[in-house]
Amino acid sequence: MRKIILVAAAVAGLSLAACSENTEDAAGETADSAMADAETNMDAAGEVVDETATDAAVATDEAAADVDAAGTEVEADVQAETTTEAAAD
Repeated sequence: MRKIILVAAAVAGLSLAACSENTEDAAGETADSAMADAETNMDAAGEVVDETATDAAVATDEAAADVDAAGTEVEADVQAETTTEAAAD
């Protein structure tokens, strides 16, 4: 009777050890997957930041051109000249 109980306990112990190893493997895979997801998200965020910076630079250049054109028109009106003459000043 004791041998059966010892064998059953040994089998149960080995089963638990195998489950624990599977759990560790699964946890490792989950951590690796989370790291890969984080890297992908960081790459995507970096691309969005780059695109936003480019868009902002283009918008700033366009706004500066609009301000220059408006200034030229005001100068032309004030000095009673064409915008071409005002732009040349």
